[in-house]
Amino acid sequence: MLTYAQARSAILERIVPLGTEKVPLLEAVGRVVSADIEAPWDLPGSNNSAMDGFAVRAAECAPDRWLKITDYIPAGTASDSAVPPGGAARIMTGAPLPPGADSVVPLEETEERSGEVRMQKPVPAGNHVRIRGEDVARGETVVPAGTVVLPPQVSMLASCGIALVPVYRKPRVAILSTGDELVELGTTPGRGEIVNSNAYAIAAAVKLCGAEPVLIGTARDDAQSHRALIREGLKADVLVTSAGVSAGDRDLVRETLAELGVSEVFWKVLMKPGSPTAFALYGTTPVFSLPGNPVATMITFEEFVAPSLLKMMGQRRILRRTVRGVLREEARKKEGNLHFLRVRVEQEGDRYLATSSGDQKTGILKTLLGCNALALLPEGSSRCPAGTEVDLHLIDDSLLRVEEAEPDGTGASPL
Repeated sequence: MLTYAQARSAILERIVPLGTEKVPLLEAVGRVVSADIEAPWDLPGSNNSAMDGFAVRAAECAPDRWLKITDYIPAGTASDSAVPPGGAARIMTGAPLPPGADSVVPLEETEERSGEVRMQKPVPAGNHVRIRGEDVARGETVVPAGTVVLPPQVSMLASCGIALVPVYRKPRVAILSTGDELVELGTTPGRGEIVNSNAYAIAAAVKLCGAEPVLIGTARDDAQSHRALIREGLKADVLVTSAGVSAGDRDLVRETLAELGVSEVFWKVLMKPGSPTAFALYGTTPVFSLPGNPVATMITFEEFVAPSLLKMMGQRRILRRTVRGVLREEARKKEGNLHFLRVRVEQEGDRYLATSSGDQKTGILKTLLGCNALALLPEGSSRCPAGTEVDLHLIDDSLLRVEEAEPDGTGASPL
């Protein structure tokens, strides 16, 4: 049986980014650029005015001298008429500077009379002028490969006229639930039945990672149903199953995967909850078989599946931010397994203090609602007294101080 660290390494060393595609600019938001993008032109494209005012020759702008207004250049136009000696051209923000002018004087710093204008103070050369290429030079890399497209990147790409953006593909993630006891959402469960919540929880976690969930249904507890749906799921980029991966007589997932030519990398991990997790490959297609208990499903997705999906989409930061923190209260566990304790983390000064978010039984789903981190209780101990230092995987650090956060993860919150 692998340790948690060994299991995650075994998974991530086998995960590679998907292929690439070009998508419309707004569809690229949140995705990772797959190739360097260069500017096709200078930004700005010409020397232009940064203010509404007058384009002038700076050397002629003594406060007692009147200049003749010789031209008007609104935004969106350009003038080839040079500003003559003793002249000034009225110009609007963004309009190219006319020949002969080297400065712009804002309207509020001038005085006009009968087609003439004078300045209220001396004018330095280059005053309120945006220089061609001062932002970006033609051929300069404006968005490097590996960059996540956010609003600033959208602004730059749009300024460069780039309508299609090369990005890594989103994985299509097939989600399969198993078990005769499951009924679909909208159905009131009868005695011995439960609503198939795992499928929707996994789908939500997939969406938050930026991938595309595909619900393919529920495999009943017979080999034929398992074969049909798993075969369908293997057509996707990733297959995630929940339940049916333990050692019961109705746990058919591993057996069916093997029949269909899926190569198992490992089964079972020294962790709680989530011990009966399996990982396999169908060619290069990752197959994650997660436990059926909703708490274990979510924690194993968070620790194993989410980083894999992010890596497939070209993300460079695929792991959660981890900090050292202190338990506020004693925690007990079975010795031998790394235990993931659902906790609520608060920050006091430079210290992170973790409090249990509630009953830690794996059937208590509401404990996930109150946690913003997972505390990793080490394998070698059964008792962690109050004050024990532990690693904390921050699932949601939005309530912690912003200035502390230089994240190792991506901010997506599958839990």
